[in-house]
Amino acid sequence: MSRSDAIAGTAEVTDAAEIAVRPIDPAEIAEWSRALNVGFLRSPEVSEAEAADRASYVEPGRTLGAFDGGRCVGTFRSFDQSLTAVGGRSVPADAISNVTVTATHRRRGILTRMMAQDLAAARERGDVVATLIAAEYPIYGRYGFGPAVRTAEWTIEVPRAGLDPRLPVPGDGGRIDLVDGEEVRRTGPELHERLRARQHGVIDRGERWWNVTTGVVRRDAAPWTEPFYAVYRSADGEVEGYAAYAVDDHWGDRKQPQNTATVRDLIAVTPAAERALWRFLCSVDWVTRVRTGYRAADDLVPDLLPDPRAAQLTGEVDWLWVRILDVVAALEARTYGGEGTLVLDVADAAGLSGGRFRLDAGAAGVSCTPTGDGADLALDIAALSELWLGDGSAVRLAALGRVREERAGVAQKADALLRTSRRPWCPDMF
Repeated sequence: MSRSDAIAGTAEVTDAAEIAVRPIDPAEIAEWSRALNVGFLRSPEVSEAEAADRASYVEPGRTLGAFDGGRCVGTFRSFDQSLTAVGGRSVPADAISNVTVTATHRRRGILTRMMAQDLAAARERGDVVATLIAAEYPIYGRYGFGPAVRTAEWTIEVPRAGLDPRLPVPGDGGRIDLVDGEEVRRTGPELHERLRARQHGVIDRGERWWNVTTGVVRRDAAPWTEPFYAVYRSADGEVEGYAAYAVDDHWGDRKQPQNTATVRDLIAVTPAAERALWRFLCSVDWVTRVRTGYRAADDLVPDLLPDPRAAQLTGEVDWLWVRILDVVAALEARTYGGEGTLVLDVADAAGLSGGRFRLDAGAAGVSCTPTGDGADLALDIAALSELWLGDGSAVRLAALGRVREERAGVAQKADALLRTSRRPWCPDMF
């Protein structure tokens, strides 16, 4: 098959029933990767190195392809993930990625078939939720996903921020050191696990994640440029935060350095570490602008500056989408903002997790059980998934017509239980 065949497809329209959706064979990884590249409008060419790298981490049994004859025209992959629920408990998730349908084969139900097959398997495995990051908004709501975590990015104009590097830095006696990738691989995983235990919305990072982000594993042919790594240690020497950042080389019209530092990753488990790392990034000589990277929608960074207006919001968007697969397990996995009872009538068109459930949150803990009691709120699984991590509002969804109050005022009661004082955050793309 020529490259032009891969892009253009055939003129004849194949009946949808003749398109096979199945797990790929390991020998088909290169062909599957070619279809993935076509779907994402990248060069269809797949090098031996790219195919070998992908073969090292994909699970063929959870890597689906849609095949029209011998040609792969759809791709879909899932893998194990752990997601932190409100309160710090981790739940098993079915993480979905690499979803494409070739342009010649759209609107034939291929994605629907791949999604149904994967979600049914995830439910059978005992995964509590499924997750994904959506390139396009309208696609995934019809499969029961709701946008549960938003992300934001700021650009800080350093000269305007009001931070004077000549003044003493208030703190707890900690220090910042520049380290190399080996040190990050040694200390980063444990630091991230501490973050996961306290921040809802965060997902796990495996060894491959750290190897890719520190250059041990190269995912493409582009030359590797090592970033700077800054580690914050408390007075007793414990690592409490780190930042990875890159700096461009830009000189203005007056031949003065006007460089931008772009944060690739910044995590901290104490307020002191978070404050110190941002102050450090805004005090590097020749850096006049800092791009913050993916932060929580209510991140502290603007208000850490003497002039918060120096941090301009340059983007905010839906980020992590969640699809509850087990209502009881999901609602019992998290904590709540008070005591109370809600009866939820949950509709799930896919038949995976619908029903009527009684949620009881109290000082002794939380329970969620199927019930025949009269409902307080009626909603679909996508709306419940949007509320689950504490960022969505039942009052707002009711105003939008996506939640129905069966008793007046109960949406406000639901918000008091479900919403969180800090918003969820997912710093990673997958």
